[in-house]
Order: sequence, then C-alpha cells, then structure tokens
Amino acid sequence: MVHDARIIPLDNDANLDENITLWTGDSRGYFDGDTLVVETKNFSNLLPSFGRYGTGENKVLTERFTRVAYDTIDYHWTLEDSTTFTDKIVAVLPLTKVAGQLYEYGCHEGNYGMINLLRGERMTEQRAAQAGSGND
Repeated sequence: MVHDARIIPLDNDANLDENITLWTGDSRGYFDGDTLVVETKNFSNLLPSFGRYGTGENKVLTERFTRVAYDTIDYHWTLEDSTTFTDKIVAVLPLTKVAGQLYEYGCHEGNYGMINLLRGERMTEQRAAQAGSGND
C-alpha cells in the first residue's frame, strides 16, 4: 500500500531490461522545463493495469508534476496499455499544500486490538487465580 518507496533516478539511465518486472514498475524521471516527468514501465504482470482490468505487463504510466502556484502542484498522469484499452487514460489532480503538520501513515490495528488483547490477558489472569484458589 503506502509503504512502497519509489526511487526515481533523474540521471538519464536506460530502464531495466524488459524481462525484469517490478510491482511498482521501473521509473525514470527528467525535467521538461519546469515540469518533472516520470515514466514508469516494466510493471509486474500480476498487477492489474487499471482497477481490475488487464495486467501491468504492457502498461506505461507517465506522470507530470508542475508547480502552478505557491501552494499547488498539478499532477497529470497518463496510462497507456494497448493490450487492455483502446485509448489512453488521462487525469489531472491538483495537489494543494495543507496548513498544519502531516503525520506518517501507519497501520494502527494494534491500537484498536489493544483493548481486546488486554481483556484477554486479564481473563487469563482471572482464570489462573480462580484455578489457584480452588486448589488450595
């Protein structure tokens, strides 16, 4: 999910060999004027191309990050997969700076489960105490 860090080389190196596929693909970036362009290829064929459709086998994702204001970046992405779709899919999403602090995303199911973990341990302690008092 969100724990996959993408390392995007900006040094004009070629993509990995097409036989090497990765879950998040193989990304390469470059600047086109003031826009950071990231092209990603070599997705695993175990990954759907988009939603539940196709596979990532022939998918190419092109992302463009352009700062359009002090607090806004336009995130423009294009997905191309001719083996799954007859045309490319294009979207634009403004990314706006938020006021305040950002916190790390993390799984917190342990926090919710803590009540039940402690309840279970207290029950185990009670049963042990009852069993101990019955043996006296």
